[in-house]
Amino acid sequence: MSIEKRFLQKAIEDRNLISFTYEGESHKEVRPLIMSDEKITCNVGNFEIGKIKKLIVLKERF
Repeated sequence: MSIEKRFLQKAIEDRNLISFTYEGESHKEVRPLIMSDEKITCNVGNFEIGKIKKLIVLKERF
C-alpha cells in the first residue's frame, strides 16, 4: 500500500478533511468518504488516487 493510500485511509477513519491537487486543479477542505482500490469518493466527486498530488490531511474534522 502506498503512503498516499495510508494517509487517505487514516483520514477516512478519523473523519479528517483533506486538501490536494488533481490534474492541475486545487481542492481544499474535501471530505473523503469511501476508498476503493484505485479511486476515492469525496463529497465533491470521484478521484483516481494515482493522479492526486500534494495531499494534505487537515486537522479539522467533519
